Amino acid sequence: MVNAIKGLFISCDVPMAQFIVNLNASMPPSERFIVHMLDPTNMFVQPHVAHMIRSKIGEFRDQNSYEKPQ
Repeated sequence: MVNAIKGLFISCDVPMAQFIVNLNASMPPSERFIVHMLDPTNMFVQPHVAHMIRSKIGEFRDQNSYEKPQ
């Protein structure tokens, strides 16, 4: 019998995938969202976390941006 799970496919580079994996690992076990790692750059996650992942990536990008001093 086949079990179907609704989810979201994420494809990214290796550093961003590691960021998402670490984000997943930092959550309590009941709130972890990665369903399956397909390979180092592709993963299948629960669909309700799409906005949370996007916002965490945005925060990470903002923290690691360099602004030239005037």
